[in-house]
Amino acid sequence: MKRFLAFLRKEFLHIFRDPRTLVILFGIPIAQLLLFGFVLTNEVRNVKIAVVDHSRDYLSIRLTQQLVSSGFFQVAATPTSESEYEGLFRSGKVKEIVIFEPNFARHLVNENKADIQLIADASEPNTAQLVVNYTTAITNNFVKTEFIKEQKQPGINIKARMLFNENMLDSYNFIPGLIAVILMLISAMMTAITITREKESGTMEILLASPLKPIQIILGKVTPYMILSIVNALVVLLIGYFVFNVPIIGSLALLLAEILLFIFLALSLGILISTFATNQVTALAISGFVLMLPSILLSGFIFPVKNMPAPLEFISNFIPPRWFIEINRTVMLKGGGLAEVWPNTLILLGMSALFIAISIRKFKIRLQ
Repeated sequence: MKRFLAFLRKEFLHIFRDPRTLVILFGIPIAQLLLFGFVLTNEVRNVKIAVVDHSRDYLSIRLTQQLVSSGFFQVAATPTSESEYEGLFRSGKVKEIVIFEPNFARHLVNENKADIQLIADASEPNTAQLVVNYTTAITNNFVKTEFIKEQKQPGINIKARMLFNENMLDSYNFIPGLIAVILMLISAMMTAITITREKESGTMEILLASPLKPIQIILGKVTPYMILSIVNALVVLLIGYFVFNVPIIGSLALLLAEILLFIFLALSLGILISTFATNQVTALAISGFVLMLPSILLSGFIFPVKNMPAPLEFISNFIPPRWFIEINRTVMLKGGGLAEVWPNTLILLGMSALFIAISIRKFKIRLQ
């Protein structure tokens, strides 16, 4: 028993002296718990809305103030014509437009009913439904509170219109996001593992001794994955269009150009990971922790970024799929053009340049 206890003590010391083991045992579970705990939420906060008040009476103004004071909404625009509506949605400035009918207060007081129209951006159907439900609940509660002493309780007829996804199909949300996740995992993860495998096995030195230049070796390694990633993207687009009826309202040429840019970014990130990884296991662990979880949880693929706590929302700014998913939804579902997606495109270009620059600086091929 003494020998066994001594052996057991030795094993515990071995575990606690290895930082990588401690990260796997404690760091990853804690990180996953915090990520899932904060990201998995059905709440909406600080949703940007536009208000079109054709009445401008005391009740419409007070109801608008009630929406803002609830903490769920922020008035980001006050459009003056219907022609501005789709532009606000395409640019991502608002998620909902609240429209008060003329003589709102007079209809509500004298006729016991009034109309409000809600137009929501349903390119993210779950968020759109939550936003409409929150607006409806706040409005109904406002009427009850405002007329609590009245014998008759007026009612507000809320007409909701879901823009870009009238049938509230979840496929409209997942297909554009799935393209980003698939491309990130295939392009970045497989590139990192492939290059690291050559370093680990020692064949990279053999390749360097060949007539091929280092840049040709790297290009030879990543080109197959670039071609396969393009094929995967096209397959997902075709399946989404013909099987799930997900439209491509905007320019197909622009969408394909953005896909090529994102593939290049993912390959650059894979090369960068390979400069830090010493073996395939490490490359796989880094890829999984750095790419998979953030790409799914913090990119807006499943959970809206605006609903996340401020620290996680800040971190999401450094997650490349976040910007690409926004581009996909804008071009595919909203018919947006380069005028709407150029900020995201510049961010992806900047990230690609940064990854390549760091890789060139750190890339050292040697026997580990």
